[in-house]
Amino acid sequence: MRYTVPRWARPRSQPPARALGWTAEPFEIPGEIRAAWNARATGAARQAEWQRRFAAYAEAHPQLAAEFERRVRRRALPANWCDASQRLLAATVAQAAGIASRKASQNAIEALQPLLPELLGGSADLTGSNLTAGRSSVPVRRGGWGNHINYGVREFGMGAVMNGMALHGGYIPYGGTFLTFSDYSRNAVRMAALMRQRVIHVFTHDSIMLGEDGPTHQPVEQASSLRLIPNCSVWRPCDAVETQVAWQAAIERLYGPTCLLLSRQNLPHFVRSAQQLNDIRRGGYLLADSDGPSAITLLATGSEVALAMSAREMLGTAGIAARVVSMPNCGEFDRQSAGYRATVLPRALPVLAIEAGVSNFWRAYTGFDGDVLGIDRFGESAPAAHAAAELGLTPQAVCARARALVQGKRPS
Repeated sequence: MRYTVPRWARPRSQPPARALGWTAEPFEIPGEIRAAWNARATGAARQAEWQRRFAAYAEAHPQLAAEFERRVRRRALPANWCDASQRLLAATVAQAAGIASRKASQNAIEALQPLLPELLGGSADLTGSNLTAGRSSVPVRRGGWGNHINYGVREFGMGAVMNGMALHGGYIPYGGTFLTFSDYSRNAVRMAALMRQRVIHVFTHDSIMLGEDGPTHQPVEQASSLRLIPNCSVWRPCDAVETQVAWQAAIERLYGPTCLLLSRQNLPHFVRSAQQLNDIRRGGYLLADSDGPSAITLLATGSEVALAMSAREMLGTAGIAARVVSMPNCGEFDRQSAGYRATVLPRALPVLAIEAGVSNFWRAYTGFDGDVLGIDRFGESAPAAHAAAELGLTPQAVCARARALVQGKRPS
């Protein structure tokens, strides 16, 4: 049988470029095309005209022009930012509210909006759950001013739009969805990190404590996966005070995105010294020291800090002195000096890390001689307390693992 080469596979009589009349060599731009596309002279003229008009505007409206310069050109925070942010933090400490960190985040937004008119929020159809709208939030609608965008169910689109707004300048964009849906946002988060843009992602319902919505909505691997993105700052605060600090750090972070991982359930307030308040910014710090010679360090983040504090009390009654370290931001902690990190996590003490998520991430802090109480499986559809008990996130489980470490038994 004779095979005939199809016409589309036969060699052309001449290269495609020659057939189109293109005679330039590869990577060579013909002079007439360069001249047609060269807009430097036109651009310079337009820029000069814009500068002339802006100078006239600044003369007529000096305060508005200065605000434009601050927000768009310099991307600077208001002159009173340092004092105002300290007052906001002091007010949060004084309130001592035992609330969900998503509610603490909404409180922070409401306090920051009058101070930062450039805040532009939104949510992927979950505003009522994410609590990303404050009392001063106005929906963006055609023909009118607004500062809160209803993005619809499109997490990636929301993230991409926020990236564009950050690149343009003049706004500090933030948007919310459930943490488990950060998978849909991930490429936009990664691009914000790559482009070094200030974008704030509010990821709520941050653990299996979401409860009855079940494993599809209960994140277990998302927190660790976000922490792995270079130049992405991830905060998982344990109470309203850490949430306020996280928001302020996100605002001040000019060259990269921030992810705030927030709880659905209420979290207790923890009393701190002035030094401990300052150390929150360092990503990890000693929240509670032991009453006597320490036997173990309990390292926790987010809602599991309360779990560690309860276990500390139980261990104390059993004669085991435990320290509790809160680590809301691993990346910031890793950037601290070796000396500081050693005071927070002394190598002489075994470390038990506790987080309602995959465990392998925490091995960097526990070493081979430590242990991690985490969740290396998907969750369960059940009331939050029942789900926690089923998955071993109880003070009793923490105590059992801690006793095993102190006694030198190999973690199971």
